[in-house]
Amino acid sequence: MALKDKLEAVLNVGLRVPSIMLLEILYRWDVSSFFQKIQRSSLNNNPLFQYKYLALYLHYVGYILSLVLLTLPRQHLVKLYLYVLTALLLFAGHQVSRDYVRSELDSGYEEPLYLEPLSMNRFSTALIAQLVVCTLCSCVMQTKRIWLFSAHLLPLVARLCLVPLETIVFINRFAMIFTGLEVIYFLASNLLVPYNLAKTAYRELVQVVEVYGLLALGMSLWNQLVLPVLFMCFWLVLFALQIYSYFSSRDQPTSRERLLFLFLTSIAECCSTPYSLLGLVFTVSFVALGVLTLCKFYLQGYRAFMNDNTMHRGMTEGITLLILAVQTGLIELQVIHRAFLLSIILFIVVASILQSMLEIADPIVLALGASRDKSLWKHFRAVTLCLFLLIFPAYMAYMICQFFLMDFWLLIIISSSILTSLQVLGTLLIYILFMVEEVRKEPVQNMDDVIYYVNGTYRLLEFLVALVVVAYGVSETVFGEWTVMGSTIIFIHSYYNVWLRAQLGWQSFLLRREAVNKIKSLPTASDLQLKKYNDICAICYQDMKSAVITPCSHFFHAGCLKKWLYVQETCPLCHKQLKSQSQPANATAVPAQDILPANPNPAEAGQGEPVAVAYLHTSETGLPPPSTSLSQGLTSNLFL
Repeated sequence: MALKDKLEAVLNVGLRVPSIMLLEILYRWDVSSFFQKIQRSSLNNNPLFQYKYLALYLHYVGYILSLVLLTLPRQHLVKLYLYVLTALLLFAGHQVSRDYVRSELDSGYEEPLYLEPLSMNRFSTALIAQLVVCTLCSCVMQTKRIWLFSAHLLPLVARLCLVPLETIVFINRFAMIFTGLEVIYFLASNLLVPYNLAKTAYRELVQVVEVYGLLALGMSLWNQLVLPVLFMCFWLVLFALQIYSYFSSRDQPTSRERLLFLFLTSIAECCSTPYSLLGLVFTVSFVALGVLTLCKFYLQGYRAFMNDNTMHRGMTEGITLLILAVQTGLIELQVIHRAFLLSIILFIVVASILQSMLEIADPIVLALGASRDKSLWKHFRAVTLCLFLLIFPAYMAYMICQFFLMDFWLLIIISSSILTSLQVLGTLLIYILFMVEEVRKEPVQNMDDVIYYVNGTYRLLEFLVALVVVAYGVSETVFGEWTVMGSTIIFIHSYYNVWLRAQLGWQSFLLRREAVNKIKSLPTASDLQLKKYNDICAICYQDMKSAVITPCSHFFHAGCLKKWLYVQETCPLCHKQLKSQSQPANATAVPAQDILPANPNPAEAGQGEPVAVAYLHTSETGLPPPSTSLSQGLTSNLFL
């Protein structure tokens, strides 16, 4: 992206932040309480404050103007800010002129300037300031007619011409009136510009809706306004102002506990309106995205950005925070209660980020354990991240138990951290098994059984944790206070985390048992048959010291074929149905003429295999077909 494009992108966001700040101020402003204060003060007799409904209408006009500023095209928005900047510069010029005239009146000196150094210094300072203001106004408005912005120089010229001080005061007022008339003339000459802009915008909106529909219009506005970045910048500015206002009003240093309380209360102060809540949601989303991106980079380096996973964009955490905030009525609470609730919501968000980190790390760690990569730095990064994901969720669960009393909702939150630690523990155990097999330099015959038992153990623990949560929730509902929301959560938790988990585990057990029975029914190849076959297993591409023979006379490792039968009941090569009925004991040998011809070049074996066989080697990890150990051919089927 060129520097000009970057600058335009920054301006597109930065120039729209004040409009959201104005919406925030208007939302917080209570018109009724404002007029009650006016009625109790001396301003009650002022005609400007006697028309409450007029001020209320102006309040709504402020909303409309803020929305117009928010949706205004960038080029028109830049022009508007340049006009405002010019007006501020003119105001600053008249302030300098007024201060100079006031200082001259206080001194009472009416003689030539060069005769008194102090008077000459005042004149020189005011003149330089006025020339800077005129030059800046001319540059901002892109015009060479600098005299249009020089009215505030008249008092200085009059003082240089030895005009009496009383006349200089009149000249200063005339200069201010002249500048005001210039501004009014400029506004009058451009009075129809907002109408024309609105008319053009309406025509374009109608055309877009007629051609593409409302959804396309919404997506176009979303992309043009860059709403996620815009709301994040708005919230960060709001949060920075809140922190600055706190530290600017305190002289003593703050303790660590006080800093944590300050952090939570500042966040609570900055999510008291729908606009600031949306800003917090997008900020959390970008923080989560940054953490997940850093996790990918730590594990894989720059290769992590070549095949980016669109599922880990940080929006899950932001949506989680938004749902919980709306469900609990966060913005309607007092600041202290809001900070207390935010601490629990942020804990849930952090637990979700840790779960997303595990989803990123799990396939990478297992693929690294099953490959022949001997880079100690890669293994160190993978192991350290897993250890962090093992210890930190448990520590979070311990800390939240120290600060809050245990109830059903808290138990659900803690259970998510416990499940994350259990999943990481299962991943580490499988990684260790792969590394042990790599050190032994020979495949372990029952490796898939060991992996199945490891997966089965930690999934059973997950099921028990979910069952404990449901049991606690039911007991709290029966013997405590019954609520519709609590009962709904118990039902959902029971269905998804208990019933479906148990159903999936039972189906996996049945599939494994059926596969084992089918493998036992197949004949085992003898040494002579293996010697005549002289080929590798078409599933794992490894040499076969032992094999089973399918009814269609194909040879496979028993473990590899068993894993294939978890997926479907056909031969991996010819796709014929594998019968499960038992065969006689003397059927362990297959006639030589029925054995497939040997392949003299094992490297060419499996070239005509179906796509499903190749998928077994490349799914999940993206690794090429393995060549040294059995675990390299089994990585894609770890969770069957």
